[in-house]
Amino acid sequence: MTHTTHDLVADFPGQAARIHQMKETDAHFARLVAEYDEVNRAVYRAETRLDPVSEDHETALRRRRATLKDAIARALRQG
Repeated sequence: MTHTTHDLVADFPGQAARIHQMKETDAHFARLVAEYDEVNRAVYRAETRLDPVSEDHETALRRRRATLKDAIARALRQG
């Protein structure tokens, strides 16, 4: 449990402008980023116990975040 946020700009160094541009021009990418941000906030709130959840739910949130991050990484490579 890290208790740190996983901001996309930090996780993809040097890609901030590309992420912003793709969010503006690719609706699917924008939805991926929006969902990632939502799930990421939920993970952080669960880890810090601001929103206590079951261990299974917290694990499921982390898995969803990883899946979304993988999809975002693929889109950045392809786009």
